[in-house]
Amino acid sequence: MNVLIIEDEKPAGERLAAMVHEYDPTIRILATLRSVKEAREWFASQNRLDVILADIQLNDGLSLEIFKNKAMHPPIIFTTAFDEYLIKAFEFNSIDYLLKPIQKTKLFHALDKYI
Repeated sequence: MNVLIIEDEKPAGERLAAMVHEYDPTIRILATLRSVKEAREWFASQNRLDVILADIQLNDGLSLEIFKNKAMHPPIIFTTAFDEYLIKAFEFNSIDYLLKPIQKTKLFHALDKYI
């Protein structure tokens, strides 16, 4: 499985990556992107991924903006400290919405739902 992480806080991104590898060490994390701008640039040249783990509030905007004009994109597991985007998130092919701090059991359950 190929996973993309969109998370602007480096420690949170590293923790998420570690939990993903604990879930399944064979999962490939293609990149950890830290902004809407960086994600848009990445998507312009890359598209071979299976699932996205995306924080909603990034330093330069909402990750929802990344997916707004994309006709097709892989399923997304949103990770955020805010519950106010819950309904909106499910307009974007979301399979789960995890509140921070991310609990390992909830992340594992979300990945199970994807599989």
